[in-house]
Amino acid sequence: MQIHSTAIVHPKSSLADDVEVGPFCLIGEHVTIGKGTRLLSHVTVDGWTEIGERNELHPFASIGGPPQHLGYKGEPTKVIIGHDNILREYVTVNRATVQGGGTTTIGSKNFLMAYVHVAHDCHLGSHLILANAASLAGHITIGDHAIIGGLTGIHQYVRVGSYSMVGGCCGIVQDLPPFMRAAGGYRARMYGLNSVGLRRQGFSTDRISVLKRAYDMLFRSGHRIAEAARLAKAEFGDQPDVMTVLAFLEGTKRGICRSVGKDYEDEE
Repeated sequence: MQIHSTAIVHPKSSLADDVEVGPFCLIGEHVTIGKGTRLLSHVTVDGWTEIGERNELHPFASIGGPPQHLGYKGEPTKVIIGHDNILREYVTVNRATVQGGGTTTIGSKNFLMAYVHVAHDCHLGSHLILANAASLAGHITIGDHAIIGGLTGIHQYVRVGSYSMVGGCCGIVQDLPPFMRAAGGYRARMYGLNSVGLRRQGFSTDRISVLKRAYDMLFRSGHRIAEAARLAKAEFGDQPDVMTVLAFLEGTKRGICRSVGKDYEDEE
């Protein structure tokens, strides 16, 4: 274990043998950090926080701090972070509230760029990219392989589906289904399929074509969502990707980002 002489590490914390703790870091009593993880400098890890293996935390990241919630009374709620994540400068990840389930979670192989904020009770999947200053309010869920643009704010309780993409400087106030993309400033709108991203993730032309047809039926046919979903289930019931979208729609509580009529052909 490599612990810089200026770091403050609580003797009751649990660090794997090869964890690196750089200058002026602070590690609290209830913290657990796995093998190969590096805290470069000026990193604070506090609260009941569990960090997995091979993570890289850059200067002034603050992990496990109390939630910014007036109802929090010091309960031992958690932050749990997986493996192989990169958290750049000034990233903040707050622990959860009792009301929200008690745990804020981040999966594995994520890249959180500078100034990203992950609030209490958020649940982030794996293989995500959150660009500079993306800010997540409480109780947000983001699926695997999603991309969130810089300076984007997401409203509390919103869900962002897997393989979706949100542009920069957006306000997301309703759910964005899997495989889709959204842009457009405050109250961003849905602009069709994230085709470029899907191709980069290895989706075949046929697979993308099915999703485009389903998108037209669900969001551009003029039907109400419930009726469009019924029609899509009848036509695409044997297509797992479409069924994933339909399951997401059924679970929405805040509604779905409204689609625009603009053509959604691929844009490089």
